Order: sequence, then structure tokens, then C-alpha cells
Amino acid sequence: MHTTAEESVRACPDCGTEIRVHGRFSAWCAACEWNIDPAPPEESPGRLARARRARTRRYSERLLAELTAGRARRDTASVLAYALALAVHAVTVAAVAAGIGLLIRGWGGFGMVPGLLLLALAWSLRPRLPRLPEDVPVLHRADAPELFALVDEVASVVGTRGVDAIAVDDMVNASVGTYGIRDRRLLTLGLPLWEVLTPQQRIALLGHELGHYSNGDARHGRVVGAAYRSLGTWQYFFHPYPEPTLLAVVVNAFYAVPRWLLAGLLLLLDLLTLRASQRSEYLADRLAARIGSTQAAVELLDRLLVSESAEVTLMREANGSALRGPGGNRRDDERIDGLWERLAADLNSVPEHERERRRRAGIRRGHSVDSTHPPTHLRQTALLIAPPVPPAVVSDADREGRIAAELAGARRTVARRILLDGYGA
Repeated sequence: MHTTAEESVRACPDCGTEIRVHGRFSAWCAACEWNIDPAPPEESPGRLARARRARTRRYSERLLAELTAGRARRDTASVLAYALALAVHAVTVAAVAAGIGLLIRGWGGFGMVPGLLLLALAWSLRPRLPRLPEDVPVLHRADAPELFALVDEVASVVGTRGVDAIAVDDMVNASVGTYGIRDRRLLTLGLPLWEVLTPQQRIALLGHELGHYSNGDARHGRVVGAAYRSLGTWQYFFHPYPEPTLLAVVVNAFYAVPRWLLAGLLLLLDLLTLRASQRSEYLADRLAARIGSTQAAVELLDRLLVSESAEVTLMREANGSALRGPGGNRRDDERIDGLWERLAADLNSVPEHERERRRRAGIRRGHSVDSTHPPTHLRQTALLIAPPVPPAVVSDADREGRIAAELAGARRTVARRILLDGYGA
């Protein structure tokens, strides 16, 4: 067996092929795929969750074939989803009307109680306007003019407008949404993802996220999104009592029928919006390639495949900081200031054979960002089978430097939170 500082070479125990073993990563064989997925994730709990994952994969494969053939168009499912969402909201309106009626009829007496209860129920089910996050740094145009200028440039190529605010958090992710009564636009950038991307991959990421505004995704729209939240609130009200007493057993049995009905409505709404949601992801990937280049968009998805490494690194950093305890202002400052460089160095040190293992394991698992996204390998396939495109937006070192300076305060705030409060706290 040959050895180096970090790597050794030995024979595969199954087929005898020579394999490289890296001290930080799992040993595996590219020839016979021995040990390619040594610790597969546990199956999602519940029959519905497993069925949802299998359904997502089937829809993704079918939609990829339709997109390749140029046949993927919007269908009536989205219209039915809106109709179902409006029916859910009609129940809330009916509760308000009934509550007001009972309140008037029973005014001054005990008859007011049912009316008040119905109004309290309707209040809990009301559609809520999203707000700007209060626990993470939020940047406006005056705070980061260069970053907003880049977002505006990407948005103009996508065919939409830019955003009104940019939130910066500690997630290995990015997303877009709205806030306030005027539907102002919010871009959320997870610094652990942003900091490990190249400039062109960052532009592809912005193209993907802003693409959601132009493609449309009913699941995250105000009407359907509020219906999801209302049904979730109903489920909370009818959740069975744990370790029930005799009376609670009776109540649980009484709750069973409405609980199953609510589960069925959520499943139906999920089915009706799944195709549109996945279509939106595929189209957003196309825009990412158009804005940042096909190569950058594919590399961005590769980064998402190794996102678990970023999370592990951040947890290790947070745990190490907690074990070391306060080291004085200077030592704390050094840890905080160097966090993002250490994270980027860790991910860049992942060898190619480990990246390939994760690609193959991802295909086996059907890896996706979440249960509503198409599997990552199918998203990459959709990009690679299309003609490669050059970037429509490019950056340079000077611009990257100015953007980094604008994010300096947020970088420090988020790093401090990870190291001193714990990752994900």
C-alpha cells in the first residue's frame, strides 16, 4: 500500500481495482461502486412523506422528458390549485361571518361565546403578510449599491425587476420572496453558499433565484401559500393528544375524521402544485445558465451536492469555538474574521474522486434541495443536454471587491452568530 500525507492506495475488497483512500472521506470504488453510499439517509418518516418523495422523482423525470421535447407547458392543475386554495379561504370567511352573526344574536349573554370562539379561530387562520426578517442582517440599496446593481443587471436580462431588500443568513441556500402589503421583493442569500462560489457561479445563482419571479410558482404565491398555512393551522388544532387519558382518547377518535380530511386536502394541493413547482425550477436553471453560463450553472448544482460538507464544517467550527470558550476580544475577532476563508478552503480541498462519489450517490438517493425540487442530477442533465451558452452577465475583480466590502458587516455579524451562538441557532 502506497501512502502520502493524506491519501493512500489500496485494492477494492470487492473487485480488486486500485482505489484511493483519503483520510477525510469515505473509501469507494469507481469500477464496482463498492461503498459508494456508506451512510444513506434514513427513510423519511411516514407513508405520506415516502410517497411524496417517490412522486416527486416520477414527476421530475416525466417533466424533463417533456422539456427536452419542448412540450412542457402550464396545465389546468395550477388553476385547480387556486380554486382549492380559494375554497380553503372561503372557510375562513365563513367563520368570520358566522362568528359575527352569533356575536350579534347573543349580544350581552352567554351566546356571545361561540361567536368569539369562531372569530378567534378565523383570526388564527387569516392570511399573514410576510415581513422582513428581524434576526439577520438586511441590506437596502443605500447599504450595498454595487450588489444591488449586479442584481438589477441580472434581473434585466431575466426579464423582471430587481429586489427591494437583501437578507443575509447562515443557511447553505438562497431564496426569493415578497414582504409587506405592496409585495416588495426580498432576496435571501445564505453566506455559507455565497462565500464558496466563484463570481460566475454567484451570477448563475442570482439568475436562478430571480428567474422564479418571471416563471411563477403557485406554491409560493400569496393565495396558495396562505392556503398551505391555513391547512397547517387546522392540522395543529386537530393534532392528537400524546399519551392520552380516557377522555383524550375519545377526543382523538372524534378528531380522526377531520384530521384525515385535512391530510387529504394537503396531499391534493401538493399534487396540484408539484408539476408547476418543478417546471419553475427547471426553467430557473435555464435562466441561471443563460445569465452565468452553462458551465457555471452546472458547477453551482455541484456545489449543492457537497453542501453537507459546508454544514459539517460550520458545525465543527461552532463546536470548536464553544469548547475553547471565550478567548478574549482579539482571539474571537481572529476566529470570526477567518471563518469564511476556512470554509471556502475546506470545500475547495474536497478531491474530485469524492465529488464524483457524491454525484453517483446523489443519483441513487434522488438527491434534491428539498422534496419540491427535481433531483439534482436531473437538473444537471437538463442543462447538459441543451446547447451550451456563454454568460450574459460577467463580473470582474474590482466589482467583486466592492461587493465584498459592502457585505463585510453582514459577513462579520453572521460569522459571529455561528461561532458564538452556534450554527443554526
